[in-house]
Amino acid sequence: MQVYWSTATYLAEHRGPCVATLGTFDGFHRGHAAIFEQLSRTAEIHRLPAVAITFHPHPRVLVTPDDPPQLLTTPEEKIEILTDAFDGSLVFVTFDDSLRQMTAEQFAREILLGRFEVRSLVVGYNHSFGHLRSGNVDNLATIAAKEGFDLQVTGPVTFRDIPISSSRIRRVVKSGDWDDAISMLGHPYPIRGKVIRGIAQGRKMGWPTINLAWPERKLLPMAGVYSCSAMVAGTAYRGMMFVGVNMLNPQQVLSVEAHLFDFDREVYDAEATICPLHFIRPNVRFDTIDALSRQIAKDKETVLKLIQ
Repeated sequence: MQVYWSTATYLAEHRGPCVATLGTFDGFHRGHAAIFEQLSRTAEIHRLPAVAITFHPHPRVLVTPDDPPQLLTTPEEKIEILTDAFDGSLVFVTFDDSLRQMTAEQFAREILLGRFEVRSLVVGYNHSFGHLRSGNVDNLATIAAKEGFDLQVTGPVTFRDIPISSSRIRRVVKSGDWDDAISMLGHPYPIRGKVIRGIAQGRKMGWPTINLAWPERKLLPMAGVYSCSAMVAGTAYRGMMFVGVNMLNPQQVLSVEAHLFDFDREVYDAEATICPLHFIRPNVRFDTIDALSRQIAKDKETVLKLIQ
């Protein structure tokens, strides 16, 4: 997959028609995967490049600035997920006030046709774009017929008989139904950031951890202990992680930290991605450090059984 952080950088390398999809693709869940599968099939049939056009920042940051959504995936996390799922070009279009004010018709003419030369557009059944979300599927079909490009609409992908959506997954993550969230995503949930120094209490207890600085608007799982996978400075690990307020931290701040098995490296400032896999237990306060350490040992036994 080739990644372009602006339309201009894409156009500097690519000129000519393409097959495209359009959306924010937050979380890149199973519904999105169905769209990308159709995109790849259509591009192969037409023998044209496949292009995924996405937005940054999330459109709701400008549309509803008082209530911007927490992100299931940051742009960097989205790239990590799509690298293995998509063999095409991913283009980030800056979502600004001028784009926000465009009608669906203007966006189709100026961006989809004028810049990307889209011959066929693949979208989901509930897709909408343009000022006041005027470009719903019905209106988009009218625009496609008028402007002369093909439109393909994929149907819903369901979980427990209800369509999967990014907003639904956000609600499930917040409610703590972790297995359901992972089932709807269809892949591990990445938390990507830089490794920072913690309070070193875990090391003193014999349970050293790496601490992660995560993006401010990233949606974190419910507080507790999880089994996890991790990619740290290019190397894969398994382990267990904690999300929440560490009882040993005098500042009482939220932390994301992981104890990785067979890991003994100093990786401060390195990029790391930690993926919580199984929810083990909620965050609770213990009377003593020894009691906490014994519980962590039990947590490790549980995790090892799950990941064998």
